[in-house]
Amino acid sequence: MIPSWLVIGSIAFLVSFLVNRIPTDDFRWFLRLKRPSWLTFEFAIPFIWIFIFVCLILSASIIWDTDINMDKKIVLMTLYLALEIAILGYTRVMCAFRSLLVGVFIGGGGFFLGLILAGLVFFANKSALYLLIPYLLWSPIGTYVTWAMIPLNREAI
Repeated sequence: MIPSWLVIGSIAFLVSFLVNRIPTDDFRWFLRLKRPSWLTFEFAIPFIWIFIFVCLILSASIIWDTDINMDKKIVLMTLYLALEIAILGYTRVMCAFRSLLVGVFIGGGGFFLGLILAGLVFFANKSALYLLIPYLLWSPIGTYVTWAMIPLNREAI
């Protein structure tokens, strides 16, 4: 039998590949944006997101392996998928609209989706819940960074 983490990780990778395809011009726009001077840790952001995605995959795998009914599993797996799409859609949609405000809304929406997921996971498995904490801590920081970029990039509201 294939381990759940491998199946869920493969699906997460496939979704990432499909959603995270940002056109070159849009990505150039994103790279040209001014950042706050206190954003000295920008080099670490990709590593932070890798860690968060690994935690989300492990959390989803624990839920899949937990002894709960299949209807609850499907609802939770759908929420994990929706959260991944929201996270990956942040840069894609923000760049397509060339609007930092859109990024703030997507980041904030993703955080609230993560809170809903955490609330439901709380009743299923505490270990899976603990693995959602890195996202719940980082998401508001990432959203705030986007918010702080708005005054520096007035043309990108």
